[in-house]
Amino acid sequence: MTTEEVKKLEILAYEIRKDVIVALKNAKSGHTGGSLGLADIFTALYFKVLHHKPEDPDWAGRDRFLLSNGHVCPVWYAALARAGYFDVEEFRTTLRKLGTRFQGHPSRLDTPGVESSSGSLGQGLSIGVGMAYAARFDNAPYRVYVGMSDAEFQEGSVWEALMAGGNWKLDNLTAYIDRNKIQIDGSTEGDVMPLEPLKEKLRAFKWNVIEADGHDIKEIVTAFREAGAHRGGPTMIIFNTVIGKGVSFMEGKAEWHGKPPNEEEAEKALKELDEHIEEMKEGGD
Repeated sequence: MTTEEVKKLEILAYEIRKDVIVALKNAKSGHTGGSLGLADIFTALYFKVLHHKPEDPDWAGRDRFLLSNGHVCPVWYAALARAGYFDVEEFRTTLRKLGTRFQGHPSRLDTPGVESSSGSLGQGLSIGVGMAYAARFDNAPYRVYVGMSDAEFQEGSVWEALMAGGNWKLDNLTAYIDRNKIQIDGSTEGDVMPLEPLKEKLRAFKWNVIEADGHDIKEIVTAFREAGAHRGGPTMIIFNTVIGKGVSFMEGKAEWHGKPPNEEEAEKALKELDEHIEEMKEGGD
């Protein structure tokens, strides 16, 4: 990618963060921190990595993306809207409203671009393994992608899916971990259930493992491309991220796992995000 392409995607990621803040402020409920932390990854996925057609969400040749940790769906909806699946303003104003297409957890029956309903943690990888196995059986050209949280790896079903994916050598399957080391009750490592040594565990289950900076667009795209080129088994990408990325008073704080901003907090957050965008447009870091 050229420097200009990277900059455009970086700016878009911050516009997506603004969409998330506005939507959650209007909804008065929802998950802010994880959504902000994943904006760069979703920007890379929907504008550089996935084969998809917003004008034809059911196109048979599309790559399948599954969001296992469905509570961070605001960032998914925002990315889908920016990609052209539906109007951005509809998402911003109707998230979590009665009868909306934008439920608090993704619904396959309601939202264009959503492949499976999710929210019960620990299930997405199993669905992805099944889809990837079926695609190989049918000799289908698409890839299957699964987005996961790190705290999900405290679920036993995840390890069953890892074992199956590695055993069947599903090299058409790529999953990623949002490794922000934060869950609703605090740190995954210090407060709840440590996951380390995570890379070694994944490799023991016959998975190719890539580690990358989840806030570096170029590095994110490179990681997904390396995963796509790998043969002989599935790939897990560990993306190191910061919960609440882009908003100083939210970054790294577990309290923003499932808390929406109020009017004052949203105004402050949007001001910070606009400042980041202006800096990038001017060529700053």
